[in-house]
Amino acid sequence: MKAVIYARYSDSHQRDESIEGQIRECTDYANYNGMKIVGTYIDRAMSAKTDNRPEFQRMIRDSAKNLFDVIIVWKLDRFARNRYDSAHYKAILRKNGVKIISAKESISEGPEGIILESMLEGMAEYYSAELSQKILRGQKENALKGKNNGGGIPLGYLLGDDQKLIIDPLTAPIVQEAFTRYAEGETIKAIVESFNERGLRTRWNKPYNLNSFNVLLTNRKYIGEYKYQDIIIPGGVPALVSEDTFNRVRERKVKNKRAPSRAKADEEYLLSTKLICGDCERLMVGESGRSKTGKTHYYYKCGSAKRGKGCKRKAVKKEWIERLVVVWTVDRVLKDDEIDRISDKLVKMQEQENTLLPTLRQQLADTEKGIDNLLNAIQQGLFNISAKKRMDELELRKENLEVNILQAELAHPKYTKDEIVRWISQFKYGDVGSTDYQRQIIDIFINSIRMYDDRIVFTYNYKDGTETIPIADIEAAFGSDFSERAPPFEHK
Repeated sequence: MKAVIYARYSDSHQRDESIEGQIRECTDYANYNGMKIVGTYIDRAMSAKTDNRPEFQRMIRDSAKNLFDVIIVWKLDRFARNRYDSAHYKAILRKNGVKIISAKESISEGPEGIILESMLEGMAEYYSAELSQKILRGQKENALKGKNNGGGIPLGYLLGDDQKLIIDPLTAPIVQEAFTRYAEGETIKAIVESFNERGLRTRWNKPYNLNSFNVLLTNRKYIGEYKYQDIIIPGGVPALVSEDTFNRVRERKVKNKRAPSRAKADEEYLLSTKLICGDCERLMVGESGRSKTGKTHYYYKCGSAKRGKGCKRKAVKKEWIERLVVVWTVDRVLKDDEIDRISDKLVKMQEQENTLLPTLRQQLADTEKGIDNLLNAIQQGLFNISAKKRMDELELRKENLEVNILQAELAHPKYTKDEIVRWISQFKYGDVGSTDYQRQIIDIFINSIRMYDDRIVFTYNYKDGTETIPIADIEAAFGSDFSERAPPFEHK
């Protein structure tokens, strides 16, 4: 399993020793759990109350490139201290198949916090919509005018003075050549090797690679289509390739994706970071291989056993253990009496005092009072330039406070017991054969699964949520994959 480390300190008075200590403990955790560190992202003197951290944002972008499977942080507050940002970026990482692990904590705020955070993502639509309306209003206006809204500038373009994309005469021919050559039958690998042999470089002065060209060949900006959220403007960007060429490229990519030789697509291991070897306490990681008949099999295997470091734990079939975990959880946890008990705990959690919200609301009340006083003065004929400037300052302060209050309410949502019961109960009736449903159950309710020879120990994301089930009971209910535990094939 490939991992990266994210380290951060917020105070400019702190020293690099703080970073070194975080990296050392994260590295120790990775080594103990059989993970390979492939990179490190470090933000110095950066607060986690904001997501405006250069290395953090680079890490989020890199997560879409399949460079790593896990992000290790010393503690979860290194990742984010704002629950809205935390939920937002965890959702992005989850979509990209990347998970976050704390080297020093099993979970951030107690087991119920995981379920509450999941509720936040699923139920805070009103707050997200209102917050987005305030924060993204300017971006919507930019989009309607065809202006760039941030993010990377695609190869072949530059950002003009009016914030619109214009053609880059130096790199546009590279894009056009790549589309033409692929449409005419060349492989991406051959095109990349050709470009690198000629000394061509990316915008960041790096060699081209397969991933960058896979993204490039699917970008509809190159046929002139501007898109931002639900806004699509044909011709909003200068086109670099014809629609005919773009469609030929797309059809060829679809055909190649379906070809038998492409069947080695990455498999999603839903229990990564949660399935643990009961003998040596190391993570069980995904592996796959092809049998003599040509069929691909997927397994979880102890990281220590996989590397020949003394553990004798055998592999367990991926499909069997993931389905077992989901079915058992739905059957044992999503019962009416258990849902009622969990809901009571969550209601009590929400009653914890939030000292930030009262302060913000008082500041908003004071600001609104100041605006009313100025309006009264203006009505009495006391308008001047200073009053206008003060009014603008108060209006801006009011808008910022309203946004801050919405963010604070996101961090401490208030749900009734009935709402919580309804939200949890929705997971009782999913399709256990659906990967999306399996992922939801595992992410929301499962803290860890420990595999032993004679039992499996489930630890759920709520207090007193540990259950030990004998293997004999599991085999009686679900059958066994233990007749062929060790994969009889050459590992990939």
